[in-house]
Amino acid sequence: MSFIFKDELVHVPDLRHRLRQLRWFRMAFRKNAALITQHFGYHFSIDDTKLTRAFLNWIETVELQKSYADIDRKDFIIFAAGIALKELIKEEPAKLTGKTSENALSQPEMREIVAFWPEGFLYTNYCVGAIAAICQQEFGTAPETSKCAEDLRTWWSYRENVAEIPDYAIAFLDKFIGIEPNWITPNLASARSAIRRATLGKRTANLILPTG
Repeated sequence: MSFIFKDELVHVPDLRHRLRQLRWFRMAFRKNAALITQHFGYHFSIDDTKLTRAFLNWIETVELQKSYADIDRKDFIIFAAGIALKELIKEEPAKLTGKTSENALSQPEMREIVAFWPEGFLYTNYCVGAIAAICQQEFGTAPETSKCAEDLRTWWSYRENVAEIPDYAIAFLDKFIGIEPNWITPNLASARSAIRRATLGKRTANLILPTG
């Protein structure tokens, strides 16, 4: 399956930096909500104060760990999106206000999931769409989503776990994209498998002395 926001973002120049601007972050979030309404019929009200707080918390957290982007930029992009997802789930800027008829062409495999947790799907769709579009721009390909993203049982677990430990949103986002999640310290870039492998590889390369 594919989340439905990538195509709206991929043609935005320099998307990675645009999303770090509050005005653009909020505008893109509202566009994402409009797409969910168009495809699935769910309507939301957006609290700009809460959305701004989620943005500021996200930026602050990412800034503290941005040095890891130099080790594995693609993985750090995914990690940063996980942090954004966590903050959106914590702050809850969207509130479901009603439902009208859905688009007949909407993904049937996702209807039950969206009905189960409309706000959670809204936040996740936003972050996965951003990952896909940024990776398409910067690396030429977007990551494939895992089959577990279509599994309602996974979404039950997702919703229950993040209600208790919001940091788990980062691990579930990784799971949806087919990356090995870190369930112990998901909020630490240094503990991510890809970054740890890249760090170890650089250390090993530095230990190899020239011969001859």
